[in-house]
Amino acid sequence: MTQSTGPDLNKGCSAAALTWPARKVHLAVLAAFAETGRAPVQGDLERIARGHDADPAPVLAELAARDVIAFGARGEIRAAYPFSPVPTPIQVTWAGGPVTYAMCAIDALGISAMLGHPVAITAAEPGAGRIITVHADRDRARWDPQNTVVFAGATGDDGCPSAERTCGYINFFTSPRAARTWADHHPAITGTVLDQAQAQGQGVAEFGAFMQTGDDTATQP
Repeated sequence: MTQSTGPDLNKGCSAAALTWPARKVHLAVLAAFAETGRAPVQGDLERIARGHDADPAPVLAELAARDVIAFGARGEIRAAYPFSPVPTPIQVTWAGGPVTYAMCAIDALGISAMLGHPVAITAAEPGAGRIITVHADRDRARWDPQNTVVFAGATGDDGCPSAERTCGYINFFTSPRAARTWADHHPAITGTVLDQAQAQGQGVAEFGAFMQTGDDTATQP
């Protein structure tokens, strides 16, 4: 198990580098998840792109290349970091909102800052299934159990989408010992144990500005 501050997901920089039409589609996808807990269909994304005088095919290709959205073989969304369109072991809810699922623990910890209001995270510890809860309010949180940590792991080539390389290996554990034990039993996964401040800090850094309008960051025509 290597020692580091965890994988650099680089999602904030990737979103900021999007062209204007791609950024508008990206924001619409995140808004759909925040409002309904579900992914918009490909036709909706194509209509949004055309509404900004853009050809949908290169816009969707750009979103995939920047790895801010991952698409399946039929064009369906299979990851819209930090959200997952299918259930994962990490559920995120908030007052008046839908049930959503996070792609990984760091993604979950960034959702409150991204949305601008408190969220409740409920996760199952890999292997043991013990339940962990985190009540996050932007850069603050209450963790139960109190010794909860995040193991931030990765596998495969650096060029792989996060959905394959990291998302399944960044998880909550009830203690540093539980995380290290899991890592020792999975030698193909390289990573490190993050304490609560490190994990939440990375989540906020990655996703805190993700739903800003993009008016001053996206490349406009």
